Amino acid sequence: MKIRNLALAAAGMALFALASFAQITGLEGVVKGTDGKVVQGAEIHIHRTDIKGDYKCKTDKKGHYIYNGLPIGTYDVSLWIDGKQVDQLKGVKTSPGDPQVHDFDEKATQADTSGKQALAQKAMETGQISDDLARQLTPEQKKELQKQIDSQVDKRKKNNALNDAFNGGMTALEAKQYDQAIESFNKAGELDPAQLAVWSHLAEAYMGLAGTKTGPDHDAAVAKALESYNKALTLKPDDASLHNNYGLALAKADKFQDALGELEKAAQLEPASACKYYYNAGALLTNAGQVDPAIETFKKGIAADANCADAYYQMGVNLMAKVTTGADGKMVPVAGTVEAFQTYLKLKPDGTYAESAKEMLATLGSTVDSSYKNPNAPAKKKK
Repeated sequence: MKIRNLALAAAGMALFALASFAQITGLEGVVKGTDGKVVQGAEIHIHRTDIKGDYKCKTDKKGHYIYNGLPIGTYDVSLWIDGKQVDQLKGVKTSPGDPQVHDFDEKATQADTSGKQALAQKAMETGQISDDLARQLTPEQKKELQKQIDSQVDKRKKNNALNDAFNGGMTALEAKQYDQAIESFNKAGELDPAQLAVWSHLAEAYMGLAGTKTGPDHDAAVAKALESYNKALTLKPDDASLHNNYGLALAKADKFQDALGELEKAAQLEPASACKYYYNAGALLTNAGQVDPAIETFKKGIAADANCADAYYQMGVNLMAKVTTGADGKMVPVAGTVEAFQTYLKLKPDGTYAESAKEMLATLGSTVDSSYKNPNAPAKKKK
């Protein structure tokens, strides 16, 4: 009896061992690179997806890999070369028997991928998935591509509407049809609030409208311009020209110190153009009758650019306010006055303020240097 029971137990063990062995399989294949040659030392990562399990092996000098002893299951098999994943086979289902063969041919994969990408790009452009591409896609891939196509179509429609609104605004702005320009730019802003050009030109349109209004209507238009400039600056806070234009708009709103602060900021952001920003600040100070601050501001502009001709002239104009009369009745200019006008004429002998600068010098009893020549005049031919 004992021997019979022992035999039955042994038979049971043999059957159990056979069943366990039947659940083991393997994977193998050859790896070729994009040059068509076998790849030695490539890593094959085998990740089981139905239950937890991760395995790894490498290719030999013939580019061959093999992993025996894998439990029957579902796996994602990925190829890694030089520490980077370059390819992957998803949902590989193993079965009993000899190792399943799964090769990696990166040259063929690259060509296949390029072909699919070309077809996918065409589908994005036309809005239609071709039959050829549809045959190469899984249902999930096809669904995802259609989703991208639908999104692209929506974007294209939105962009077309945005361009139409913006271009309409620009046309109206150039024609000084400010109300129409404002309407178009506002529509563009609703379609895409992240467009810097929309808000900066909307501000310009409001400032143009303000120039045609008086009283509360003028103030309301300027306020709208300031609001638009703020939106533009939120998108690009380091834009010097925006700070300049915002500063000039603030001046129109009688926010004088804020205006000067914006112009100073513009000069700091764009040193190469600092002279024109300081010139604008100096002009505001001049118009406000603040002679000394205006002189110092024009000096800043000249320090930034020694060829800033207009700054010399405007500094000279402000220095004229400091001219006194001597005992002999002659005008006595403060230091730098004559030099300011003379430098302007040297830099711009035919400039906008050339005649005025000459008159100022004559008033002060200084002669005008006749050697000043028009730098743009054609050279005389030698005889």
